[in-house]
Amino acid sequence: MNMKLQLGSILALGMSVQLASAGDITGTIKLTGSAPAEREISTMDPLCRKLHPDKLPTTRFYMTGAEKGLADVVVYLKGITGKSGGAAAEPVVLDQKNCEYLPYVTAAQTGQTITVKNSDPLMHNVHPVPKNRSAGNKEDNKVQMPKAAPLNFTFPAEELFLTFKCDVHPWMFSYVSVFDHPYFAVTDETGKFKISGVPAGKYTVAVVHRKANAGKEVTKDIEVTDAGAVVDLSLEAK
Repeated sequence: MNMKLQLGSILALGMSVQLASAGDITGTIKLTGSAPAEREISTMDPLCRKLHPDKLPTTRFYMTGAEKGLADVVVYLKGITGKSGGAAAEPVVLDQKNCEYLPYVTAAQTGQTITVKNSDPLMHNVHPVPKNRSAGNKEDNKVQMPKAAPLNFTFPAEELFLTFKCDVHPWMFSYVSVFDHPYFAVTDETGKFKISGVPAGKYTVAVVHRKANAGKEVTKDIEVTDAGAVVDLSLEAK
């Protein structure tokens, strides 16, 4: 009996050490400088205009919140490959609603299903245009009728800001960054992010925005402990 108790204590200790060997990376990305004003999408056709009776939407190049927190920044760990659990992960969902793609920027793992919905009362076409085609990311182009069944896509290779667009409505875009691991996030409307469950160790964190800092990534070396790590960085409006 004592041996069983001792063995149980050892197993419990091992589990507690294992649980303590990962942490969360959190932080805020801010915009410095003055971003150009967003432009009203005045080219909307009459059918799409009816979905915006009060005010036409604008471009979404620099979306900032309180204290200039910058939305739509992709934050990820560099140098990690072969760790994707995308095939078993819940789908990433893009919706075409009011003639806009939502969300504007998101991210997925290699092999993870990206489900595209059409919540509008009109036709769209779903046209992913990857740049990393030599590694197997395939371009596609499918019509999606109003309230039609969702369309599903997967991509086997990493790529930043893989473009989804609608050729029928040329202002409609969404950008999906694809990683071969689960350690990434996209900043919210206040510029905050969280990457959960990162194994303890030393890493290089990269942050990149489509427009800020001329689209060039900024990196920072960090060490993750069971207490996590904090990464606060700024990107310049350019």
